[in-house]
Amino acid sequence: MLFKTLVKTEDLEMEGRDYPVCYFEGTTARGAKRYSAELALGPGDRIILDAATLSDLELRVARLMPATLQSRMLAAKSPAA
Repeated sequence: MLFKTLVKTEDLEMEGRDYPVCYFEGTTARGAKRYSAELALGPGDRIILDAATLSDLELRVARLMPATLQSRMLAAKSPAA
């Protein structure tokens, strides 16, 4: 996306913690609108998702956030190979 504008922020509560999410609207080089979200899981740990509409993006964030957090917790618990 060439240009993006912040359109919404929210905190998602998962497992007793709040995670900030910023939603952006952008315009592609061909003039189409796209939406992206940046989820801050921790210092230096960010997840970026995108979709064609804001509502699709919100659904994607709601669906993928729990799985992402769970995979991070499992990775932290597993012994080093």
